[in-house]
Amino acid sequence: MTERQLASITQHPDFQSLTRRRARLGWSLTALMLAVYFGFIGLLAFYPALLVAPIRGGTLTTGIVAGAGVIVVAFALTAIYVRKANREFDGLNARILKECEA
Repeated sequence: MTERQLASITQHPDFQSLTRRRARLGWSLTALMLAVYFGFIGLLAFYPALLVAPIRGGTLTTGIVAGAGVIVVAFALTAIYVRKANREFDGLNARILKECEA
C-alpha cells in the first residue's frame, strides 16, 4: 500500500466513522465485561456467604453458577462483537478499500 493510498483511506469519512464506531463498541463491551467481572470479585470479597449457599440443597453452589455466568457473559460479548464486525464493519471496510484503490 502506498502512502497516497494510506492517506486516502485515513482521510475517508467512512473510515473515520468506522474507527469511531468500532472503538465505541469495543470500549462499551470492555466496560460491561469489567463490571461483570469486578461485580463477581466484589461478591467474593464482601458477601462470600452468598456464594457458598447450595442450590436446592445439592452440592452445586451459587458461586459456581455465578462463576459460570461470568464465563458465559464473556462468550456472549465476544459473539456480539463478532456479529457486529461481520455484518457492518467488514462491509464498510471493503467499501472503503474499493473506493480508495485508485
